[in-house]
Amino acid sequence: MRAVVLAYSDVGYVALQVLLELGADIPAVFTHADDPREEIWFRSVAELAARHHLPVFTDVALDAPEWLARLRAWAPEFLFSFYYRRMLAPAVLDTATRGALNLHGSLLPKYRGRSPTNWVLVNGERETGVTLHYMVAKPDAGDIVAQRRVPIDDADTALTLYRKQAGAAEALLRETLPRLAAGTAPRLPNDLTAGSYFGGRTPADGRIDWASDARRLYNLVRAVTHPWPGAFATWQGQPLFVWWAQPVDAPAAGGTPGQVAAIDGAAVTVHTGNGALRLLRLQSHGEDEMDAADWARAHGVTKGTVLA
Repeated sequence: MRAVVLAYSDVGYVALQVLLELGADIPAVFTHADDPREEIWFRSVAELAARHHLPVFTDVALDAPEWLARLRAWAPEFLFSFYYRRMLAPAVLDTATRGALNLHGSLLPKYRGRSPTNWVLVNGERETGVTLHYMVAKPDAGDIVAQRRVPIDDADTALTLYRKQAGAAEALLRETLPRLAAGTAPRLPNDLTAGSYFGGRTPADGRIDWASDARRLYNLVRAVTHPWPGAFATWQGQPLFVWWAQPVDAPAAGGTPGQVAAIDGAAVTVHTGNGALRLLRLQSHGEDEMDAADWARAHGVTKGTVLA
């Protein structure tokens, strides 16, 4: 198998590792430069490629004439995108003689689009997965080659779920890539009418609305806690980051959304639109992260204070 690889993050690292172990002929690897504004918790595709003496290119315009010419000269059978963050033009996809494939972090056709690992947690899903599919001009719309399911536990964060998906991706690729090379892998229709599409998320999407349901707020917190930018409320005109919390499903009587119902142990319990949220780890703007009760004492927050 001769393949050009576009990869980033830990799934990209694992996928490149599997290709190398299977003896793939890789003329080039494309990846991204790390963003200094992003918490880099994952292994480096560029470093893995360099250790194996593979040519590495970072953040190039692949649809530019000079790069299309180079891609055609490499004559790849396959082009693989493993958590690469840019859409690829049809002219780029066409340089692969046997097809261009992408590994997506959901069970397509559900959760097409950006940030599927975060979105499934925000929406309280109990299952997700990974899908290897052919790429076409429309995102996540090509025929499906293989899928692997991943259960979502109630305590999963985006990080723990991502790591489960990386393990599922590795297993899927070890099983499927040899079949793809042999021409025996299936190619199943991707019925978009049975699926869903979600756009990319920004840090601003982490804003907490205390009038929301406590369990939905918990789902938001776990979807964007470390190493993502975090869920946040407002305190004295500045962001108050909620790095961890737990829902209290029983209604907290006698309070309005955002009002502190209790401070006990390490926690601050806050009324929501339905139930209450037990805040465990907080961080004010410009301060260190700390236990919620310690934060409350440091800021003079008591029962009845409204966090708004």
